[in-house]
Amino acid sequence: MPAKIIDGRAVAASVRENCKHRVRLLEALSRPPGLAVIMVGDDPASAVYVRNKMRACDEVGIRSQRILYPDTVTEAEVIACIDALGRDDSVNGILVQLPLPKHFNLEKILGAINSEKDVDGFHLYNVGGLVIGNTVFPPCTPYGVMRLLEHEGIEVAGRNAVVVGASNIVGKPMALMLMRQEATVSVCHAKTRKLREYTEMADILVVAAGCPNLITGEMIKRGAVVIDVGINRLADGRLVGDCDFESVRSRASYITPVPGGVGPMTVTMLLVNTISSAERARQRLLQQSSEHAHFV
Repeated sequence: MPAKIIDGRAVAASVRENCKHRVRLLEALSRPPGLAVIMVGDDPASAVYVRNKMRACDEVGIRSQRILYPDTVTEAEVIACIDALGRDDSVNGILVQLPLPKHFNLEKILGAINSEKDVDGFHLYNVGGLVIGNTVFPPCTPYGVMRLLEHEGIEVAGRNAVVVGASNIVGKPMALMLMRQEATVSVCHAKTRKLREYTEMADILVVAAGCPNLITGEMIKRGAVVIDVGINRLADGRLVGDCDFESVRSRASYITPVPGGVGPMTVTMLLVNTISSAERARQRLLQQSSEHAHFV
């Protein structure tokens, strides 16, 4: 029996309905959440991603602003903008669209973002928080994967999980989040030998390598849950994941499609993180007011 296809669009739509409710509550109490997106250069793919994020914000009622810079802008100018946004109480989330031009120091740019507004979850504080299980903002793509598993009622604790791909954005945080849910996790990467020996052990296989058709049906255990994070555009214009969908589907119990699987969840979890930031900011404000009243 072929695998059940996990409909990321449907799960994302459900999460966004909850987002709308949370935004309406915030708006009634003070003001809606605010997200600022900084984009450097004119990369076409980045422009599409930013437009999608703006559109998603509009859908749930989050105020968004797009700040565009030419690729000739200096690091100092971008950091000054990030600092100003960090001091702006109307901005709850700051996102720097990647990739940046090569003359930028990525760590320096991400480190300049206020960790309480780092809704992408890339700041060192949030990455470190994943290690001890106490991050403020989980990175959006792994966070979306965990929500998909939760939605489908897929047990994580005690399962063998294999993550193919060890990037800072997906692979490493994905492994940490699975470990947090008490899975036994293996992480594979470009230097892994005999990849099949690992993938065949996986009860849950997350593939985020950026290599089309890397995983075929014969490489997975029958009944495995397969989450395909890859997005690759072929020469004929088709978008495909890192898995050979049909052969993997014939052996898996669950599988995410590309497109329509993890992708919609990534943007949705950005909305969730931004709203959570606004809720925490309001809670801090109420606490400060209470403490001030106590001492007056």
